[in-house]
Amino acid sequence: MSEAKIIDGKAFAGGMREQVAAAVADLKAKNSITPNLTVVLVGEDPASLVYIRNKSKQTEAVGMKSITHHLPAKTSEEDLLALIARLNADETCNGILVQLPLPKNIDDQRVLESIDSDKDVDGFHLINVGRLWTGARSMAPCTPYGCLLVLKDTIGELTGLRALVLGRSNIVGKPMAALLLEQHCTVTMAHSRTRDVSERCCEADILVAAVGQPEFVRGDWIKPGATVIDVGINRIEAPELGVYNDGTPRTRIVGDVAFEEVKAVAGAITPVPGGVGPMTIACLLRNTVIAAAHQLGIETPEL
Repeated sequence: MSEAKIIDGKAFAGGMREQVAAAVADLKAKNSITPNLTVVLVGEDPASLVYIRNKSKQTEAVGMKSITHHLPAKTSEEDLLALIARLNADETCNGILVQLPLPKNIDDQRVLESIDSDKDVDGFHLINVGRLWTGARSMAPCTPYGCLLVLKDTIGELTGLRALVLGRSNIVGKPMAALLLEQHCTVTMAHSRTRDVSERCCEADILVAAVGQPEFVRGDWIKPGATVIDVGINRIEAPELGVYNDGTPRTRIVGDVAFEEVKAVAGAITPVPGGVGPMTIACLLRNTVIAAAHQLGIETPEL
């Protein structure tokens, strides 16, 4: 059996950004509006700072307006909620994203639920969660929706396929299961404490790994020819790469799947990095355009 097809998430995301740019240009030409994505960052988390810069750059690259509110780590929950209330009332703001994690003195869920559900481009508001699970029009969370698009592009028709979602987070696992059910898959959810997890994985035509443990899924867990979507991003020590200037071992990024083992068995697989990651921001841009159209009461672009 030949090795798995490596799914190029960067190329796929590039194609989606082109579609978003075209939809933005159309909104500008026909309705004289420029969709606006506003990001709120509290504190100085290094990973968040890098992510926010990437979001801003890609937002502007597709012709949308990008605004960032960077608040100090000592910001109170009340002040953050007041800012969100102002953004909810601002008709020029189409999408609001609060970057997680927030400082420990702030209740993440209270903040997320304070965002207008029609501007919730992350898809985390309880109203959007309910809409997703009941099959109503919803703002789907970006990472699982990106996974779904990749699956449909790779496999085609998903109806009737057995899908296993490994992970139960509100950000990836649960919405991923809902999206696959909507595509008429037979869905099983498992997690790191599932007793027979390897046996359940072996049954799956589609495996989405979002368990947050480096190289958790092994090659002998995979049904031959299955499509494997690796959502994990884990940094591990890599002594083979030498050491940093301070003498500590260098590190590398791996997914939740033992890539070399699994690609020898699977039919298709996303790499880490370069697989699911690029799709997340592309889907965020997509959600912002759709939110802008919905708020104006005009036809939603086909994306």
